[in-house]
Formats: sequence, C-alpha cells, structure tokens
Amino acid sequence: MTSDDRPPTTGHRYSSGGSKAYGEESTLRTEKIQIERKTFLFALKENPRGRFLRITEDVNGRRDSVIVPSTGLEEFVRVVDAMARESANTPIQGEA
Repeated sequence: MTSDDRPPTTGHRYSSGGSKAYGEESTLRTEKIQIERKTFLFALKENPRGRFLRITEDVNGRRDSVIVPSTGLEEFVRVVDAMARESANTPIQGEA
C-alpha cells in the first residue's frame, strides 16, 4: 500500500486545490470575543462527519485553531469552568 492508498488517520486532509476532503461545512452559530489584544472566534459547525466547535485565536493576523467534537463539548466546558474558578480563587503570585 502506498501513501496515496491510505485513508487519512487523523485531522482534516486538504487537496492541493484547498477544498476540504470531508465535504462542506455549515455554520450553526458563531460568537466573537475580544480579550486584551486577542480575538477569539467560536464557530459551531457541522459537516458530513458530525458537529464540532472550532475555536480560532487571532493575534495580529496570525490564526490558530482548536477543534472540539460535539461529543466532548460538555467535558470541555466542565474543565474550562474549573480552570476559571481556580484562577478566580488563587491569588496571583507576587500580589497579596
């Protein structure tokens, strides 16, 4: 089996033309927030493989994204909420 014969193992694969190998994505909802010098775009999307949340960070034109499958959103929110509570309840080092 050559590398061209193997199915993609993880992530999204793009053809040389830039089209998505898994079909069109439809956007169900988007939210945009600005925190300091960073912009975060949250996009709930769907494609033939399922629903997912794409979180894109834009800092002065540089973009990085994280994709969370919809099956993990509740766990993702639970962990982020726990981190926010810990941050709020823990003094910043060097201050007091």
